[in-house]
Amino acid sequence: MSPLPLILDCDPGVDDAVALALAFGARDRLNLLGVTTTAGNVALAKTTRNACLIRQIAGREDVPIHAGLAKPLAREAILADDFHGPEGLGHYPSAEPRIGATSAAAIEFLIQTIEAAPPNTVSLAVTGPMTNIAALIQKAPDTARRLREIVIMGGARREGGNITASAEYNIYADPEAADIVFKSAGNIIVFGLDATHQVRGTKAWVDAMNALGTPIAKLAADMLAFSNALPANLMDTTEPDQPATGAPLHDPCVIAYLLAPEAFQLRPCRIEVETQSTLTRGHTAIEFREAVAGAFNANWVSKADPAVVLSLLLRYLA
Repeated sequence: MSPLPLILDCDPGVDDAVALALAFGARDRLNLLGVTTTAGNVALAKTTRNACLIRQIAGREDVPIHAGLAKPLAREAILADDFHGPEGLGHYPSAEPRIGATSAAAIEFLIQTIEAAPPNTVSLAVTGPMTNIAALIQKAPDTARRLREIVIMGGARREGGNITASAEYNIYADPEAADIVFKSAGNIIVFGLDATHQVRGTKAWVDAMNALGTPIAKLAADMLAFSNALPANLMDTTEPDQPATGAPLHDPCVIAYLLAPEAFQLRPCRIEVETQSTLTRGHTAIEFREAVAGAFNANWVSKADPAVVLSLLLRYLA
């Protein structure tokens, strides 16, 4: 099987860092055409620097990185450095990478790369706010329709929100962008908190990654350890009588799906995003009844196998 052509749009971010590490490591399965960055967990300059640093640690400086948009489509940026640390990578030592981003032209890179490939061959993974992807759809809608699939981390239904009571951070940060993407008529697979809260980076996971001994495995272990040490009232929305056993691995689930889709269960649905209300900004209304929805526009991941995600991390971080 030929490696899957993939572009990863991200905002590293501790869990984005683990997703990047997995994508960089799986070179036998993923043809990583490039990485694009956006503002999100920290400001754009830091997400771009972090992506370049992770690339260097992974030994994948063959993969180009392009900086994208520095703020949401219609709002000011809302950062999540409370969750990720002021530099975005927890307590990991901050350093400037040897090689920086190729350019600040992420949208042009997306257009050129997608159009250069046969239709329905390039997958797009999105692990941050969907600002760059919405800009792509607005500028070149026919190009966006050439994508094989868009696999997104964002949204919540059963689990409630993690940035507000009803909103997941990536959607909340740029709800207008999310609204554009979900209305784009693409093949969209969505990992909301309902799925990612099933995949927990326990201390045993941290120990297993540290035992691999590689620099990129140590980075991933440090990211999980940092998240596990955050105050419970920041990280989790579980019921008091059902305490969490580790921080959710939100973004790595997206890459794990591309490597092992059989480990996840999908349900066709319609997703609508709240863009007007102050109280419920970024809420994702997810409807599984086709007679009510009118037409489905996405596939919602309802179940995830954490053992498969762990096995992929251990294989490709080694």
